[in-house]
Amino acid sequence: MHSELFAITHFFVTNNIFFIKFVLTKNKRRMKKTIYSWLMILLGCAITAIGFVFFINPYGLVPGGVYGASIVLQHLFPSIQVGTFGYMLDIPLLTLSVLLLGAKIGSRTIVAALTTPFIMNALEWIAYPSTEALRALDPAQLLGGILDLSDHLIIAAVIGASIIGLGCGMIVRQQATSGGSDIVAMILQKYCHLRFSRAILLVDGTVVLFGLIVIGFGIGSGDAASSGQPTIYLSLYSLAAIFVTSRVLAFVINGPKNDKLMFVISEKHLPDLREYIIKDLDRTATYIKSSGLYTGHDKEMLFLVVSYKEVENLKLKIKQADPAAFVVVTDAYDTYGEGWKPLPSSKNDLNPE
Repeated sequence: MHSELFAITHFFVTNNIFFIKFVLTKNKRRMKKTIYSWLMILLGCAITAIGFVFFINPYGLVPGGVYGASIVLQHLFPSIQVGTFGYMLDIPLLTLSVLLLGAKIGSRTIVAALTTPFIMNALEWIAYPSTEALRALDPAQLLGGILDLSDHLIIAAVIGASIIGLGCGMIVRQQATSGGSDIVAMILQKYCHLRFSRAILLVDGTVVLFGLIVIGFGIGSGDAASSGQPTIYLSLYSLAAIFVTSRVLAFVINGPKNDKLMFVISEKHLPDLREYIIKDLDRTATYIKSSGLYTGHDKEMLFLVVSYKEVENLKLKIKQADPAAFVVVTDAYDTYGEGWKPLPSSKNDLNPE
């Protein structure tokens, strides 16, 4: 009797300990994932701010979005910093984000949208030696003049846009946005079924037109001549910056999109090839029984997705297994599942392409 009671007690205690360990491990992983997500958001905000402060704002370039509009407004009201205008424009857009895109995205976006202009304002105070230089956004006085790209605006536009695209991409990968045109683009994606990057181009193009009127035609405190470039040049540089930003943003979120889809059809049984795929490539494939339309002979067809780096070695292995095999290699636009990207968890998940 005592032995049976001990056995039952031991069983329940052991299982409860296992369950507690499982729950603690799961919570620990969830905590690490959450901390990593927030760190990536903050790092993305800092990178975005660096792109604007050092490569975009000083040259009158308008790369769209809230901060592009803020640059334009700063030319109308030079006593107010670009980041401060970002706060002023983001408040109604953040409200729309929470109402239309959901509380999860809204909370993360609120943090990103409040952090980015704060870092931007702080960097400007550090980078410029005086209030006058800050109000003028004088590139000759930016970091003591060591980063003056006034004679190389295309370099400033490309580097700045690339940095901004990288920062925004890091933020969007965590299901947040830096505010501004990202929010508008997400709304257009959800309700108008536009691609995210295409919606960004649409919104940002409108902001560039606003900048052309204010900065290019000299309505604000500065004009096109102050940069040493004709009006049309500034507009073209801004459009180039928008394009680069959208491409880098899509690349950061989606990756290079160079996965390959392969069909291997053979009349032979291919155990060596199967073992190579499973053990050496650490992948799996789908085996499909098929038959030739002309001969009627039974055939073996393997369907699998591999990275582009694995294609050449796999083709050599196929030739060793069956030189007469019929092989088709094509691009896999998107790949979801174990070992690849997870399937979207909701219709609000971002898909830049």
